[in-house]
Amino acid sequence: MARITFSCLPASWYCSVSLLSLGCAPRQRLLLLLLFITSAVLLLGTYQSKLWGPQRRPGARVNMYLSIAESMEATDVLNPALNYGIVVDCGSSGSRVFVYYWPPHNGNPHTLLDIRQMKDRDRKPVVKKIKPGISTLAKSPTQASDYLQPLLGFAAAHVPKNKHKETPLYILCTAGMRLLPESQQAAILEDLVTDVPLEFDFLFSRSHAEVISGKQEGVYAWIGINFVLGRFDHADEEDATVEVTTGSQNQKPISRRRTVGIMDMGGASLQIAYEVPSAITFSSPQEEEAGKSVLAEFNLGCDVEHTQHVYRVYVTTFLGFGGNMARQRYEDQLVNNTLAKNRFLTTQTGLSEDKPYLDPCMPVDLSDTVVRDNRTLFLRGQGDWARCQEAVRPFLGLHNGTMSPGGVYQAPINFSNSEFYGFSEFFYCTEDVLRLAGHYDSEKYSRAAKEYCSTKWSILKQRLDNKLFSPQADISRLRYQCFKSAWMYEVLHSGFRFPTDYPSLKTAQLVYDKEVQWTLGAILFRTRFLPLRDLQQETLRQSHSSWLRSSFVYNHHLFSLCILVVVLAILLYILRLRRIHQREQRQAEALNLLWVEEGEALLP
Repeated sequence: MARITFSCLPASWYCSVSLLSLGCAPRQRLLLLLLFITSAVLLLGTYQSKLWGPQRRPGARVNMYLSIAESMEATDVLNPALNYGIVVDCGSSGSRVFVYYWPPHNGNPHTLLDIRQMKDRDRKPVVKKIKPGISTLAKSPTQASDYLQPLLGFAAAHVPKNKHKETPLYILCTAGMRLLPESQQAAILEDLVTDVPLEFDFLFSRSHAEVISGKQEGVYAWIGINFVLGRFDHADEEDATVEVTTGSQNQKPISRRRTVGIMDMGGASLQIAYEVPSAITFSSPQEEEAGKSVLAEFNLGCDVEHTQHVYRVYVTTFLGFGGNMARQRYEDQLVNNTLAKNRFLTTQTGLSEDKPYLDPCMPVDLSDTVVRDNRTLFLRGQGDWARCQEAVRPFLGLHNGTMSPGGVYQAPINFSNSEFYGFSEFFYCTEDVLRLAGHYDSEKYSRAAKEYCSTKWSILKQRLDNKLFSPQADISRLRYQCFKSAWMYEVLHSGFRFPTDYPSLKTAQLVYDKEVQWTLGAILFRTRFLPLRDLQQETLRQSHSSWLRSSFVYNHHLFSLCILVVVLAILLYILRLRRIHQREQRQAEALNLLWVEEGEALLP
């Protein structure tokens, strides 16, 4: 007979179970039955937890930003999960279109979309430029959509056709359009809003075409640089952090990764943008009003209730403070002051090559002329960098040393816990001739600049011919390097009041070997709410699957319980059969005994 032996039971409980007999006492039998049921339930529970418990999502890994690791391969346009976005930068000299893409959001409301610049089959960025600028259509605004057709057609050819309807298109105009009257701006934008949707099926509305301010452009540039550097990601242990106070009431300061400030000096203007982590206290209503015009507070996160990505950024642009415009203002003053002085003193300084004006901001022995209103001033380089610094400082327009260049309010900078990048002229001044780009050291920089200015022009030209300078250096750079190096130094240390021992400034042209455009920051900012769509879909999917899972688990447990009930019923039935069998056996034995006794009595 088949038997199941429970050898793991205590000795006093030792028994065997067969299909037709249970050789245990009633109490032991009951305990054995309870143990059997408990073990079955525990096994089922373990099985359920392994089968239906929390599972690691295949895509739930840390989403590394473009600045950390960006694939250099061509964008996989066959991947149906990718999303796309288009930004058209309508500048003063021309317009450019940029195509971006990003994978689905990772589900964490504290992280941003991982937006990257699209690459074609040749692994080149999908960018196209046309000239002249859109502002040249001021008198023929109905041609605006035709003007942008080559750019939009180029973008449409790269974005998969089935993605066009969900691909946002932003047409953002900058400096050139700002100079036009509002009526002309509105006419150009109206033509775009009306005609572009007739030919292209992108996600495009009236709010997607606008003339952005210099403040907006600066904020977008700041966002783009910090995104590429990964400064919006969660801080690791080795990262520098700052304590940030937001405008929300009763909100405790939060600690997050330190962002970088940016300074960009072009030919005509100078721009600076940096985060202001702490709340600002203004000394007067006038200062508060001035401060609000140059401060921008915004939330880069997809949920306005979360303050992890709320940033307060100081950003302003100084027109006329670029390297070339500063030199022009300097020369204008030289002409006016020198000629006025000549009339007063009856001298002839600068009116001929024999009696040139000695310019401390030009290399030694370099000759040049400045022509203004049919008046010519002859210059000769003196190469005195210290005097040049004194000469350019008044052009900063400082007021009692308490305001930034031009008298514009400047938010405080924590120089002990901050980091800055200098672009354009900050890079050219340190690299093209001096070869000091990268980490900025004011002492080393001023020493090299002083040495350059005091070098004879003939020697500098010989060095250029021998290719001892950067490949980007040309004769124009050599002529104005002395002036621009002094101007950059004064802007940095007298204008923005950076300490001369400030250790955290880097001058650069590229970030991670690529030029970062403000358009990247623009699409990051304008698509910041898109993750809500993915999060809502994910929440709906999870709740639906959770309901199915819980329903299945409930029904599965009910089915298991039914099986246990059936098994228990079978066991009870077997026990009853056993008792009936024993009763019948006893009755048969008694009957047999009776027959035996009667038989013996009948025997003689």
